[in-house]
Amino acid sequence: MRESDLYPALKAFLEAQGYVVKAEIGACDILAIRGEAPPIVVEMKLSFSLALIMQGIARQSLFDHVYLAVPVSGEKGWKLRYRDIIALCRRLGLGLLAVTREAVEPHLDPAPYAPRKNTTRANALLKEFHRRVGDPNQGGTTGIKRMTAYRQDALRCGAGLWAGPLKASILAKATEVHRARTILHDDHYGWFQRVERGVYALTDKGRADLASATADLAALGLTLD
Repeated sequence: MRESDLYPALKAFLEAQGYVVKAEIGACDILAIRGEAPPIVVEMKLSFSLALIMQGIARQSLFDHVYLAVPVSGEKGWKLRYRDIIALCRRLGLGLLAVTREAVEPHLDPAPYAPRKNTTRANALLKEFHRRVGDPNQGGTTGIKRMTAYRQDALRCGAGLWAGPLKASILAKATEVHRARTILHDDHYGWFQRVERGVYALTDKGRADLASATADLAALGLTLD
């Protein structure tokens, strides 16, 4: 398929809605006008790409209603990236048309975009930022364990139990980890065990993991005494 093969279906689609359609008007692949309605620009490419997005953004400096038109590709193209493609076009205020040789399927109309903030998630990220001590992770790495504020608090709890069992309430005050009781009870890392009501101790795994985490403990100003 060539890019020009997309034009007949797009022209027929727009003409069926009452538009007068002309190709290659200046830098626009397609310009369509219907009475007093705002003009429509359609930019065509054989795949969804950065070049197509940049073309669409450039046309937005001329007209408000700009569509990107691409053929529907296979499982590894369009379908695999469909949600991301729609989200990006919506964010940029661009419309999206899927084209075959015979038909056009509209997927998104151009419209101003005002993203709705996810305040719950944003607040969780800010809380993690302020709770985390230092900057223990290397940006851009993958496939490795991350140091989180939760893990740092668990390390504090572990160091506090190194000398022996303690009540959760006493440990919380000694370590200044206010969620110590929850961390001990949930035992996310397999480090803690309840020896009696409200009293916790380290497991063998906890002692082993803490003994090998001296650098992380040192970053928190902690040692195993």
